[in-house]
Amino acid sequence: MVGLGEEWAEVEETVRAIQQAGTDILTIGQYLRPSAEHLPLRRYYTPDEFEQLREFALGLGYAHVESGPLVRSSYHAEEQVAARAY
Repeated sequence: MVGLGEEWAEVEETVRAIQQAGTDILTIGQYLRPSAEHLPLRRYYTPDEFEQLREFALGLGYAHVESGPLVRSSYHAEEQVAARAY
């Protein structure tokens, strides 16, 4: 999730660290404040920025990347599994 005040370089660093931990599927979504009692949203990312993050992650070697404002961890999960079937 992005939008809580992180810098762009921090997002890239996190994407690299997740891959180095052995992950080859990545989802990146926008934090949306569920209520006034939750942390405030600091920044909306544009669709172009989500695409830039997707391309960055794919360039690092991720096998599959979902990146967009409404993406959640289960987003297109069935397609991801089908694409990785052995």
